[in-house]
Amino acid sequence: YPWGYDSDNGPDQWHKNYPIAKGRHQSPIEINNKEVHYDRSLLPWFASYDPGAAKTILNNGKTCRVVFDDSFDRSVLRGGPLPGVYRLRQLHFHWGSSDDHGSEHVVNGVRYAGELHLLHWNPKYSNYLDAVRRTDGIAVLAIFLQVGKTPKPEMKRILEEINAIKTKGKEAPFPNFDPSVLFPKSHDYWTYHGSFTTPPCEECITWIVLREPIIVSSDQMAKLRSLSKNAENEPDLPLVDNWRPTQPRYFRMVSASF
Repeated sequence: YPWGYDSDNGPDQWHKNYPIAKGRHQSPIEINNKEVHYDRSLLPWFASYDPGAAKTILNNGKTCRVVFDDSFDRSVLRGGPLPGVYRLRQLHFHWGSSDDHGSEHVVNGVRYAGELHLLHWNPKYSNYLDAVRRTDGIAVLAIFLQVGKTPKPEMKRILEEINAIKTKGKEAPFPNFDPSVLFPKSHDYWTYHGSFTTPPCEECITWIVLREPIIVSSDQMAKLRSLSKNAENEPDLPLVDNWRPTQPRYFRMVSASF
């Protein structure tokens, strides 16, 4: 079933083929200071990433993704709310059709221009597909992209490759990249239990949403929007607005490390 972000196959329709998309632990959510619980027991989180693990960058028609070697514990996230070490598998972006929207999580009514997700899985399970079926199987570090005057220079490396992956299905080598260069200065975070924001929307994710956004330029956001969601031989449709609207929080607790 070809899901997407258009009215005929977009987030409102996903539950017809992926019923869990109507579940009670769905993501993203709105994070509202009034409803957040400061948890003094939350630890700092640490990432130790091996730049040699970076493999390729690709356009899958839904996002721009960088893929890492996750065959052993070479790039890992630990600490924070996590029970153990989680392996980095891929990172990808969500963005809007203009600078005033594009993030998936919303903070106190504010939607950012984009959101970066670093996806990790729990290697106590035999493989990634097994981890996706477990409530503690996946950890996603989410970083907001905010348009401003002093963009983070490290974003350039990813955006330089955009021309090589303009259309759906294009992939290019992307060696020697340490994604921790993209982290903001502050490691303050919110955390809650939720789901993938794309089908099948499995509810297996410990979210670590960083409070401080990283700064990108308007030009850099435009570069992401220059990707096409269609293959090379098809009419060019810009890949934009690949974000899911916020989902009901229900009874879930959102905890803050600050």
